[in-house]
Amino acid sequence: MNIYARLAPRRLGPIEWYAVGLAGTASVVAGTSFVLGPLSDAARARWWLVAAVACIAALAERQSVRIGANTEMSVSTLPILFAAVQFGPIPAMIVGGCALSTTFGRPFTRWVIWTLSGSLLGGASGITAILLDGDSKSFGRILLTVFAAAVTLAVADIAMNALTVQIRKSGSFMATARVMGRLFTSAVPFYTPMIGVLVYAYRSFSPWTVLFFFVPALAAQRLLILYQRQAQLVSDLEGANKRLEEAGLSFAGALVAALDARDRYTAGHSAAVAVYARDIAARLGLPEPQQQLAHLCGLLHDIGKVGLPAWVLEKTGPLTLAERRQMEAHVILGERILANVDQYEEIAKVVRHHHERVDGNGYPDKLRGEEIPLLARVIAVADAYNAMTSGRPYRDAMPSAVARMRLAQAVESQFDTTVVAAFEAILAGASETYLSGARADFAVEAQRHTHLGLRVQTTLA
Repeated sequence: MNIYARLAPRRLGPIEWYAVGLAGTASVVAGTSFVLGPLSDAARARWWLVAAVACIAALAERQSVRIGANTEMSVSTLPILFAAVQFGPIPAMIVGGCALSTTFGRPFTRWVIWTLSGSLLGGASGITAILLDGDSKSFGRILLTVFAAAVTLAVADIAMNALTVQIRKSGSFMATARVMGRLFTSAVPFYTPMIGVLVYAYRSFSPWTVLFFFVPALAAQRLLILYQRQAQLVSDLEGANKRLEEAGLSFAGALVAALDARDRYTAGHSAAVAVYARDIAARLGLPEPQQQLAHLCGLLHDIGKVGLPAWVLEKTGPLTLAERRQMEAHVILGERILANVDQYEEIAKVVRHHHERVDGNGYPDKLRGEEIPLLARVIAVADAYNAMTSGRPYRDAMPSAVARMRLAQAVESQFDTTVVAAFEAILAGASETYLSGARADFAVEAQRHTHLGLRVQTTLA
């Protein structure tokens, strides 16, 4: 029973049927080529040159550059395209097949698919060239023919690669097509005039021009592919930085959620301070990274309160001296929490000093004036304003005009004059919801940084 099972022919899977389909398509393309015109005079007279171009294509294929998880781009496109325009579809099919035949090895189905794909690229672009050109020596006609053949080759290459990836279930058809489409969009205009000049020189001067042109042409194509790869790496790096930034914001959101769970009366305060701090930083003309840093510092400025006793946080009456000292310790606790997080050292420093005063009477280090980090001075103003305009169980919220007047009265003693002036310029033209910290996007600001299943409660009190 087991012997019969081993001897029974294995059923073909989707990828094997795809290879069979490519073989059938290649046969149709070859038959069509013979109907249109068996071989051009140039190809029949100089098969040694066809063989030389095939060797160049095989060599070029060894310089393939990976441009995606499932996609590589090769410089063998140039000799295949030249063979298609100058020699016709059958020689081009041979050149295309030889270019990819050097990848022989397991899995053999992959090798068959690649070889047939190369042949089909040459045949399709060769048929296009026969229909448009023939053997013209007009440079304009040659250039038009090369461009049409290059577009045909590009479309066929994109379709076959994307379909192969889809059948193998190693990627998405549309994603692969988009990546390759972007590459060919820049590559086709680049090498069309190059191949056009090469074909024109071959027909008008000497076949030996092929050997002189292909080395710099292949080098130029190689540089183009390396440029495309570099551009892709830059794009990937930008994506990685974006994901890293989102991970940091997720962590910040988780810490804010922990604080809001401890202190229900200040839920949403951090989100509002973050918005105000970011806007002040923008008004001060700070660069975008500093504006984003101000936003993060605003979200995390009170994170040290998670280490305070609940009865201190929730006390509705005045704090005793001992309780006030405990409350003031939240800036040191916050610094300790954040200092242990990679790349949060600067945020930790701002959190420690956001209750310093420019006259030196703040805490914990009694820094004066510009000794206080600029973003800490920004947070101090945003924090004080939102605290004054938010209601608490022991007092009502102040009107915005009163809070702004108190900020102005405290310049050069508690607050930095420049920071207060920048904030006043923002508030002067702001809506009532912005002035009161109740605008919808204030809540969204904190929720936007919720990832990985973390949910930050940001309903403003």
